Amino acid sequence: MLGDVILQGLDAERCYRAVASRDARFDGWFFTGVHTTGIYCRPSCPARTPLARNVTFHTTAAAAQHAGFRACRRCRPDAVPGSPEWDVRADVVARAMRLIADGEVERAGVPGLAGRLGYSERQLNRLLVGELGVGPLALARAQRAQTARLLIETTTLPMADVAFAAGFASIRQFNDTVREVFATTPSALRPATPRVDGGAPGWLTLRLAARAPYPAEEVLLFLGAHAVGGLEEWDGTTFSRVLDLPHGPAVVQLSPTAGGISARLRLSQLRDLGAAVSRCRRLLDLDADPVAVDEVLGADPALRELVAAAPGRRVPASPDADELAVRAVLGQQVSVAGARTLTARLLTTAGTPLAEPVGTLTHVFPRAAALASADLSTVGLTGARRRTVGILAAALADGTVTLDPGADRAEASRDLLALPGIGPWTVAIVAMRGLADPDVWLPGDLAVRKSLALVGSSDTDAATRWRPWRSYAVQHLWALAVPSLFTRHPRPVRSSS
Repeated sequence: MLGDVILQGLDAERCYRAVASRDARFDGWFFTGVHTTGIYCRPSCPARTPLARNVTFHTTAAAAQHAGFRACRRCRPDAVPGSPEWDVRADVVARAMRLIADGEVERAGVPGLAGRLGYSERQLNRLLVGELGVGPLALARAQRAQTARLLIETTTLPMADVAFAAGFASIRQFNDTVREVFATTPSALRPATPRVDGGAPGWLTLRLAARAPYPAEEVLLFLGAHAVGGLEEWDGTTFSRVLDLPHGPAVVQLSPTAGGISARLRLSQLRDLGAAVSRCRRLLDLDADPVAVDEVLGADPALRELVAAAPGRRVPASPDADELAVRAVLGQQVSVAGARTLTARLLTTAGTPLAEPVGTLTHVFPRAAALASADLSTVGLTGARRRTVGILAAALADGTVTLDPGADRAEASRDLLALPGIGPWTVAIVAMRGLADPDVWLPGDLAVRKSLALVGSSDTDAATRWRPWRSYAVQHLWALAVPSLFTRHPRPVRSSS
């Protein structure tokens, strides 16, 4: 029966318990299709709990839509955090989901998506349908619908502009999808007074949801402590940076808000909105499951107090893994301040100036091809470090090393390690903060070793027992060793002995 497809690993009894208790921790993990109303909801929907016999569960909004359900207008299931499963897993389905979220289907179609993953279209479709109940087109369509809703509600753009900015091929396709997904017309979705950014032409303001607890101030402070002049800016409350998007540069300003982050975006092309949101979510680690992480790490005697003092701690990543890889090389064996200085010099030497500066933001980080041919003699790098940057940039430019959202993490790490001048520490940093791998250990990191001594643990022991959340364990250990990166008024670091 249509709609009765239960996805692999989805426990109906457990899902129903979450729905009955309106447990917001599961928002984004799965969606509830209610047969008596024909709608699908998030688990925490405040509406009356349906009877168990009247519901089915789906791990994606696309699957719920494919099963004939429309989005609930009360709980807005399309506005929840994404499933953390796609960040944890490293298989082809997870890699495909990360690429689809980044807009690969809109840019290159299903053939391009399949090519990025090294599969035929037929193989990829079979894998996605077999596990999720829908193929890549349906998944991309659900994302287009969500982007369209954001634009309808937060701008005064004509509907035709919204349609094409969201990635629809035609006005008719846009109208049909909105009616099918939201059970209303596009014009009816637009509020009488759209929530546009007051007095700031060209800017969009969005709320990026996160699973609680979410330490927004800490995440932004960490990013601000690593901010590179010209590319990033930190004023004590708001972290701003330049994004290099597929159709042009953008600027985003991120600040704390209730339940997540407020993002003000200035895009060169509105059709990059979906990619911008996806990259901001990765930057801020918004789709993590903090309860699962804290349960594992908090059960370990060595980390118990650290986890209790900072529940929900996140691992900020990068919106561009190629950029992070270059910055990791520049940061080898130098302080945070030294790495920022070198990166700022490289930015002005090889980066692309913005058409119009936004505050102190002036340049787009150089893409790999431009960096490979740039003269970096004035940046202040040693000869060996300069050669490493050139070799890395060339490898990224010609595809020898691939670090896009759909990259095979293990393969990417092997390819990076094969490059001269790049060792295990750099590879691990790229995996953790470039590829957003939640289970990375930093071999030989001095701050980590200092903290391990304080908590009475060993590098060898810790490298295995904190799986699958070793990246978060590293973040806790960094916070113990260098508290100024995590809090404005750090407490003295004390030994546990």
